[in-house]
Amino acid sequence: MKPTSEPIALTQFSHGGGCGCKIAPGLLAEILARAPQGLVPPELLVGTETSDDAAVYRLNDTQALVATTDFFTPIVDDAFDFGRIAATNALSDIYAMGGTPIMALALVGMPIAKLPPEVIGQVLAGGAAVCREAGIPIAGGHSIDVLEPIYGLVGLGLVHPDKVRRNADAQAGDVLVLGKPLGVGILSAALKKGLLDADGYAQMVHHTTQLNKVGITLAQIDGVHAMTDVTGFGLAGHLLEICRGSGLSAQVDANTLPLIASAVAFAQQGIATGASARNWDGYGGQVQWTGSDWLKALVTDPQTSGGLLVSCSADAAPAVLAAFHQAGFAQAAQIGHMQAATQATTQGQLLSF
Repeated sequence: MKPTSEPIALTQFSHGGGCGCKIAPGLLAEILARAPQGLVPPELLVGTETSDDAAVYRLNDTQALVATTDFFTPIVDDAFDFGRIAATNALSDIYAMGGTPIMALALVGMPIAKLPPEVIGQVLAGGAAVCREAGIPIAGGHSIDVLEPIYGLVGLGLVHPDKVRRNADAQAGDVLVLGKPLGVGILSAALKKGLLDADGYAQMVHHTTQLNKVGITLAQIDGVHAMTDVTGFGLAGHLLEICRGSGLSAQVDANTLPLIASAVAFAQQGIATGASARNWDGYGGQVQWTGSDWLKALVTDPQTSGGLLVSCSADAAPAVLAAFHQAGFAQAAQIGHMQAATQATTQGQLLSF
């Protein structure tokens, strides 16, 4: 049962919220380009080379360790919901690799002088509730006293080495399937402006706390070649990572995109996050865009705990969609396809809407 809410609004302490507070993609690329390359043992199946969702280390012929971490500042004011959203988001990276979580460690940074222990306790309780749903313990962690509330998890999981689903293994002719509707970032912007009603808030919390457990099932389907989850860089940004890693381009049919209805209404009013504009500044030159500005705000919208994006053969698409729908992802939809390099690709445009 959810604890009694405290009157303290957590978002008042943070300059950004959820995955919207990620470093902009252009700046991040510049920072990482300056970082020295570390050791790359043969057991490291997935490292930093393709901006994938988690690291994967082979333990033996049948087991590989999936390791990831994710944390952020509050996207909502309610402490319990903040903990749930952050934990769901962190575990998503394991599911995106096709892995099964086995345990987590909590990462906690709180302004101790400003937040009472009971509020901090509610954040931790929210994270613990999600981990119970995922069937794993929070086996430890680390905490510090900081200016803004921060919460997240280190997630550890297991996967068969042959079932790892990277973001770099898409094939030409694959179709693209998206598991959750877009618009969470726009709802968070509306919340900060005091425009989000109770129904809109309920939709936001529903989508951001829906575990992407279906990734375990998807990795077992023949013809599923690549997977990632759509988070802070928006659909366009994470699909571009698939394109770059796979050496392909992608075509998306904007009319098929699953969207949160209330987010569409806000986007048409010009409401968006600052991160959406930063995302476009970072990768817009690689996108051929012919749609409206409000739709562009949705495809660049930072998704906190967003849906899985799957690249699979056309023959596998019905099974992929069925798996999503059976797992409760009612708006999962086929949105486009991967294709070989085109003339536009050679000019730097890898993605078209």
